[in-house]
Amino acid sequence: MIMSSRTEKTIAVIGATGQQGGAVLRALQADNQFKTRALTRRPSAHSDLADEVVEADLDRPETLKSALSGAHGLFLVTNFWQEGTDEIKQATTAIDVAREVGLEHLIWSTLPDVEAISAGRFSVPHYTAKAKVDHLVRSAGFAHHTFVVPPFYYQNLLTVMAPQQRPDGSYGWTLPLNPDSRSIHMGDINEFGGIVAGAFARPDVAGNGQYLPLVGDLMSFNQIIETLRQLGHEFTFDRAPRGVFPAEVEATFDYFETHTYMGTLTAAEVELATLVSGKQPTKLLPWAREHFRHQTN
Repeated sequence: MIMSSRTEKTIAVIGATGQQGGAVLRALQADNQFKTRALTRRPSAHSDLADEVVEADLDRPETLKSALSGAHGLFLVTNFWQEGTDEIKQATTAIDVAREVGLEHLIWSTLPDVEAISAGRFSVPHYTAKAKVDHLVRSAGFAHHTFVVPPFYYQNLLTVMAPQQRPDGSYGWTLPLNPDSRSIHMGDINEFGGIVAGAFARPDVAGNGQYLPLVGDLMSFNQIIETLRQLGHEFTFDRAPRGVFPAEVEATFDYFETHTYMGTLTAAEVELATLVSGKQPTKLLPWAREHFRHQTN
């Protein structure tokens, strides 16, 4: 990334206490090219997150105008899994307010449009709801806008998709996925912030509607298991029969097998994301060597 002296321009970050927003704040602070403003529903609990910490709630539009006023840029992410969330409504509100206050560069964290990519074969609302916001960003008239695409987080292997204990005492995964399907684009979500910070710093290169995906590795689950085996971990995988998981979960993995996690991703987009971040994304093996710890009891 080309470095320059710090400007007085401020980047506002929604989701500042989450994994994506937190990564963005840390990257912006490390680059020290912009002032940072963390937007959170509980600013008093997070007073040291950024240069400024202000109250904002995507479900309370009246909080957004003051929170975004004077900002140059906004990183916007919504959380499908938060109970009661209407991602399209939340994003629309934020986009409208950002446009009203004269914000210049909006970066939206999106995902592939599964319904469009699969011609309606698969329904994965937690992907497509984000994809439907893309045209709102594109048509809003900002001087600059960028789309960033997060992968399957390596960190998921420690949390929501950590290996589970089997009845025989072994550990592994049971998922509705062909374990030989090389379809999972993965990455260290902490490196996502570098792409966002780079796009804000170089709007001439990445501020005209470009899609910037974070991709550290592309693997099958058997390759994930083999990678972890190199570090001394022994895991197994069973393919779940139909009907064991909720329909949307099954549709998500069916989509992976047919179109991969990133869908219409291109090599040029990956290259551009690497260029603006100034760093090659970390592959799974070195990340796991440093971070993967598995408790068997």
